[in-house]
Amino acid sequence: MTLIHWQTRFESWLHQTWPQDDKAHDVAHLRRVWQTSQRIMKGTEADELVVLAGCYFHDIVNLPKNHPERHLASAKAAVETRRILLNVFPDFPKEKHDAVSHAVHAHSFSAGVPAETLEAKIVQDADRLESLGAIGLARVFYVSGALGRSLFDSNDPLGRVRPLNDTEWALDHFQKKLLRLPETMQTAEGRRLAEYNAEFLVTYMAKLCAELKGDHCGLDEKVLMEFSPMLEKY
Repeated sequence: MTLIHWQTRFESWLHQTWPQDDKAHDVAHLRRVWQTSQRIMKGTEADELVVLAGCYFHDIVNLPKNHPERHLASAKAAVETRRILLNVFPDFPKEKHDAVSHAVHAHSFSAGVPAETLEAKIVQDADRLESLGAIGLARVFYVSGALGRSLFDSNDPLGRVRPLNDTEWALDHFQKKLLRLPETMQTAEGRRLAEYNAEFLVTYMAKLCAELKGDHCGLDEKVLMEFSPMLEKY
């Protein structure tokens, strides 16, 4: 069976049985992670079927960002993935179950599980790239809005004189996590893409800060000078 056939079967089953109330973690998100994974693993010896399954089931158990067991979600997802492959897709090669389960378990940032295989590294990188660039910008504010968090602190948007708190302000999440994602990338292509797309977020920060000062046509050069070097070291 070809990869496109497996992808079609996975998507059909997910659309029929998997709740998609969280639009930042829906089938469209899974499809984009797979698309990015294909780019990352091009020219490698990665097992494409393992990567495909890892992409489509990594969020099968998805707990909200503020859930007390959020850090356990990927472990629960790994167990659920095994069950699904065994019972729903019994023709999926059983010798690949362990590899898929590990890729699912290791993808999570909050779980902190080391990715020990090339396939797991690819899935992890591709999923983290969803938090950067234009898609990442849209997703971070979508999630923050769903959790009732403020967009930013208008008086101190970058947390100059206060502790950063991304449970209160969405923009704080850029410094708390997003701009640090390039250093966590496991593959060369993943890191290259992460650096490029994190720079987009820095530009957005500079634009926002300029607008808050009344400049609607420029960028805050101080923000660019401060945060761009942070990315260059990666």
